[in-house]
Amino acid sequence: MTLPQPRPGIMDIAIYEPGKSQVQGARRVIKLSSNEAALGPSPKAVAALAGSLGESHRYPAGDSGEVREALGKAHNLDPARIICGAGSDELLGLVMRGFAGVGDEIIHTAHGFAMYNIYAKGVGATPVVAPEKDLTTDVDAILARVTPKTRIVFVANPNNPTGTYIPGSEMRRLRAGLREDILLVCDDAYAEFVDAPDYESGFALASETENTIAMRTFSKIYGLASVRLGWGFGAKNIVGVMERIRSPFNVSRPAQFAGLAALADRDHVARTKAHTKKWLAIGLQRLRGLGLKVGESHGNFLLPEFPKVPGKTAAECDAFLQENGIIVRRVDGYGLPNHLRVTIGDEEEMTVLLDVMAAFMERK
Repeated sequence: MTLPQPRPGIMDIAIYEPGKSQVQGARRVIKLSSNEAALGPSPKAVAALAGSLGESHRYPAGDSGEVREALGKAHNLDPARIICGAGSDELLGLVMRGFAGVGDEIIHTAHGFAMYNIYAKGVGATPVVAPEKDLTTDVDAILARVTPKTRIVFVANPNNPTGTYIPGSEMRRLRAGLREDILLVCDDAYAEFVDAPDYESGFALASETENTIAMRTFSKIYGLASVRLGWGFGAKNIVGVMERIRSPFNVSRPAQFAGLAALADRDHVARTKAHTKKWLAIGLQRLRGLGLKVGESHGNFLLPEFPKVPGKTAAECDAFLQENGIIVRRVDGYGLPNHLRVTIGDEEEMTVLLDVMAAFMERK
């Protein structure tokens, strides 16, 4: 008997591994492995989510029209050029399906989001990795890897898991150096956390060009990771392609209601940003004080590097944290075996985390 066989290359794809959420035997778990919002969702979003459940038998608005209108108003963007998805992950997949295929190449940076590679292989395209410079996107390295087969370039800005960013001038230099038929995807999942004066979200380039799209998500600063809501802004020709291949009713009714409420609660977003900024600074100071190498982060997480010394390695620290009911993210799969990615949690979680990490680094 011959069973159904997958397309060539599918079984070569490594399954994406999300951050762990449980520790066996732990009575209480502090989960700091998935870059979730430290203060959770807006209470108004929670109320909207609950209120929507009574109409669960109704299909949602297929075009997410109200959400697109609200996003356009909030960011001064044309709603007709906005597309919503079940998280920005879905939209990244739509971009890949719409603009790349067998024989094509896509470029992403060495420590970029793992799904770029997975989605590329899923459509039969070849992922090409551009090295980073000091854990930061290197525009020249990307341009050097462009070939006649290149169709898409993905740049997360700021990047996960490194927390680094490139200024608007560098993103514009990248766009100018790419052929017109190459789509530039600006993955701005952490843009709301950035305060750097030279940072520029992908909205500007997406507004000015017909070959750039910017992606955002409600999973991070808005705290709606589980309801799955993301959005993209680009030229009508790009969005039109994605609309043709997205699933009908791809954004659930609860997600749309929660998203509208979260977007309107600016005070909650401001509190989340202020809390994150405060604990990024505290965490950076404390971890550096323990002798760890830690760069500044422009997301909602830190990436300490551990020494290759027995008893002090990243793997051993991860095991010690789990023994104490704390989960952070191993980033070996991103080519960073000596690092751990630590999400900023609430005040109690961060206090416990930093004390436990200090106990690990100070133990004999």
